[in-house]
Amino acid sequence: SGASALILVHNHPSGATRPSDADIRLTKTIQEATKLIDVQVHDHLIVGDDRFFSFREEGLM
Repeated sequence: SGASALILVHNHPSGATRPSDADIRLTKTIQEATKLIDVQVHDHLIVGDDRFFSFREEGLM
């Protein structure tokens, strides 16, 4: 048996936490792909200098 869920995490070299359009598209693509293997994406976090952005908390998931 393998994973049933995952959380995506990455940072931006600038330290900014706002997701780019590419981040949003990639998150949606990964969500669709993981559905095929019955794995749920719980959240996608972008870590910045002293804060983070949660796609789930911001309603993007």
